Amino acid sequence: MKKVSIIALFLLFVMTVGFFDFKDSVAVNLDMPIDETYLDEIVENKIDINFDELGTMKASWYGPKFHGKNTANGEVYDQYSFTAAHKKLPFGTMLKVTNPENGKFVVVRINDRGPYIKGRQLDLSKRAALALGMMDEGVIKVNVEKVVLPTYL
Repeated sequence: MKKVSIIALFLLFVMTVGFFDFKDSVAVNLDMPIDETYLDEIVENKIDINFDELGTMKASWYGPKFHGKNTANGEVYDQYSFTAAHKKLPFGTMLKVTNPENGKFVVVRINDRGPYIKGRQLDLSKRAALALGMMDEGVIKVNVEKVVLPTYL
């Protein structure tokens, strides 16, 4: 049981490295038992997720000035969520965005329109920018892939 727990925690850690910045990590109770049947169910019922490559885009981020205001799809903007703005992609589109300089990636959902500065194609939430490690640069080139879920879901 202990071996499975350690492996499960290691897998959880490896899966989240691309999504989270270590400054914002949450403490995990290592003494808490992990239900092995739940882990088996996850492995047995895995979902095949595919990606359509959209190419390289110039991305910036936006946050405090817009936090709490309505986005183009009517949601209230939350700079701490994993969302993004794009001029044409449909609302709800999920994108895997990778920083090629450090290999970090996030999955964001399109819920707004923009950016409105020439030459930029994607505006990321502050949280997504933090996770990608792009806060200092402000604007970087990112690799973008559209997340394609199976049609049976």
